[in-house]
Amino acid sequence: MNFKKSLALFLKGMAMGAADVVPGVSGGTIALITGIYPKLLDAISNIKPSLLSELSNKGFAFVAEKIHLKFLVTLFTGIFASVLTLAKGISYLLEFHPVLIWSFFLGLILGSILLMVKQIKGKRSIVIIAGLLGMLLAAGVGFLPVGEDTSTLPYLFLSGALAICAMILPGISGSFILVILGSYEPILQAVHQRDLKTIAVVGAGAIIGLLSFARILKWFFHRYPNATLALMTGFIAGSIPAVWPWKDNVSGSLYQPSLGSDSDQLLIALLLSLLGLLLIIGLEKASKLGNTN
Repeated sequence: MNFKKSLALFLKGMAMGAADVVPGVSGGTIALITGIYPKLLDAISNIKPSLLSELSNKGFAFVAEKIHLKFLVTLFTGIFASVLTLAKGISYLLEFHPVLIWSFFLGLILGSILLMVKQIKGKRSIVIIAGLLGMLLAAGVGFLPVGEDTSTLPYLFLSGALAICAMILPGISGSFILVILGSYEPILQAVHQRDLKTIAVVGAGAIIGLLSFARILKWFFHRYPNATLALMTGFIAGSIPAVWPWKDNVSGSLYQPSLGSDSDQLLIALLLSLLGLLLIIGLEKASKLGNTN
């Protein structure tokens, strides 16, 4: 891989990283649009415990070629560079302009739901049941304790493991999974503050998730694509309260959605939501164009 191709791949990684930081946009979608998704999936699926024996028997060069090591290193360097760059800006917006940034995120989520619904086919009864089950699951997650508990290292480890599964699937936002779990802001703060301990724990969870949960999820998508997609769509739809821009403090760290009282920001919030929705639709159209070329 020459310098020009390496630079192009690095920039694609940066685009994926930017998508992974923002709830509602999937890094997998960017990989699909830029034409690297098949190779990325192939590289990830080849990372198995059996590589250790192949390393001793066939050597490092064989293993590196099998898992597309140069490809992965270049791509993930771009992803990490982008995440580190954007974390500070998003942390600032969440602290000082929460209604506006969450309005934009809401538009991204709504756009993702619309596109996922368009992809669902198959028996209507099974799809409806799976969708309702996903919404019930999201409601159950909503009743989980939030606040200080979401910043504990074991919880962040689990969050990293679950989010990575979504990040490699087109249309599913890993960051939104973190929002639902209540660990988006703690992880974002850890990246912004260069909290290496927390970053290492989340990273370890992501690696474990990539090598285990992601394989299970991939199996379900292969065997039951429509039911699995309907389940995840229902889960995301049922989790909209997590990204609702206006929230009232009930007690301590517990918040509930409200209609909002800041009329000055209402128009801007609506426009940002529309912008987020149109951005997702634009990405989907770009994906189709990329696949036809």
